Amino acid sequence: MMKNRVVNLREAFATFDEHWRPRIAGEMNDYVVKIVKFQGEFVWHKHEDTDEMFLVHKGEMVIRFRERDVRLRAGELFIIPRGVEHVTIADQECEALIIEPGGTRNTGDVEDKEKTAFVEPSV
Repeated sequence: MMKNRVVNLREAFATFDEHWRPRIAGEMNDYVVKIVKFQGEFVWHKHEDTDEMFLVHKGEMVIRFRERDVRLRAGELFIIPRGVEHVTIADQECEALIIEPGGTRNTGDVEDKEKTAFVEPSV
């Protein structure tokens, strides 16, 4: 499923408008490549059992930790270590890829009525 094919990221991001609702763009081993659009502030959370990688495709984002902020621009990536509390923020709409194990809940250890999402079908 979703292997051995080209994914055009510009076209994939154009298929949806919703913020904070990731889509699966590809799978490898036990990992998924998710694409997501977001704007505003997410929820503070952590992933106890896995690292999480963000790669900005378009726009800018901030990953806020309790002790510092990390700003990412298009073409930059950052890996959040497992168990580290963080929140993602984008003043303007940001498009990003997230690489993490399949089945990872986007809000980690937090249940949020508005932002916890089940991953949408592939693009």
